[in-house]
Amino acid sequence: MPEIRKDIVSGSWVIIATERAKRPETFTLERTKKIDKIENCPFCYGGEHTTPAEVLAIRNNTSAPDEPGWDVRVIPNKFPALSFNENQQWEKQGLFEFMGAKGVHEVIIETPDHNNSPGKLPVEHVKKIIDSYYHRFLELEKNNDVKYIQIFRNHGKEAGASIEHPHSQLMALPVLPPSIKQEMEEARKYYFQEKRCVYCNIIEEELERKDRIITENQDFIAFIPYAARLPFETWIIPKRHQSSFSEITMGERQSLADILQEVLSRLWEYLNDPPYNYYLHTSPTGYKEIPDYHWHFEVVPKLTTSAGFELGAGMFINISNPEASAEFMRKGH
Repeated sequence: MPEIRKDIVSGSWVIIATERAKRPETFTLERTKKIDKIENCPFCYGGEHTTPAEVLAIRNNTSAPDEPGWDVRVIPNKFPALSFNENQQWEKQGLFEFMGAKGVHEVIIETPDHNNSPGKLPVEHVKKIIDSYYHRFLELEKNNDVKYIQIFRNHGKEAGASIEHPHSQLMALPVLPPSIKQEMEEARKYYFQEKRCVYCNIIEEELERKDRIITENQDFIAFIPYAARLPFETWIIPKRHQSSFSEITMGERQSLADILQEVLSRLWEYLNDPPYNYYLHTSPTGYKEIPDYHWHFEVVPKLTTSAGFELGAGMFINISNPEASAEFMRKGH
């Protein structure tokens, strides 16, 4: 029978349409051929002079800034959605309020290889990507104008990637996003009632049941949530309670690289490299070591299309079974 499942974290409801559900393998796409390199790609070696100057790079010891020789390179977005040049003062015009879009918008160029992605890169290289996230996060959270730091990755045109070359993005925002505000409010309600972090309880439940876990290591678990909104939605969450991404240790950054690469490589292998988004959910800047919130990454493949019901009701219909999807991701075909 179809089920309506409650997401204990956000408080939202999801319809698991078991009568319409597809078998996990039916979501496997036809693999598309990738281009090894395109001329004049600004993110390939040799294109450094066409981009803004790097703000961080992980490179070999002999290469100079803004020259080839880097492994991961972080630059300001050439066409930023946010800029520190904007005035942050609130203004009001009749009923409506606005402020300048003051903030930071950066691009993390993940590899000089045009036809690659974290799901195919060696784990050691994925660790360098995670390190770049961490170091930029630490630097930007020092700014008092920054209230929230959003790290995200769009993979494939259908997921919003306008440039094929592998890259992530970072936006340092002057406001708290509504989705994070809602999560934090629900998590705080749960904490006051149960005296424990809801995410820590979810981790315990998933480790005990095991039917929605895709993989785990010493520091993280990856699982399809009980009320997954979309097919193969996956959460990667640290086992140790941490509210801010800035609390991650060096060893945990290696473990995060291990499990992120494994999840993305399984998407690449079992579903033939579908378009996806992944993004970080973390506490706002200045909110560290709080007991009721727990940072995590969410990986959401683009395998279905949201339509009128989802947009009108604010609810999702998931035509995959989370438990069956997790088993498929553990074992493959």
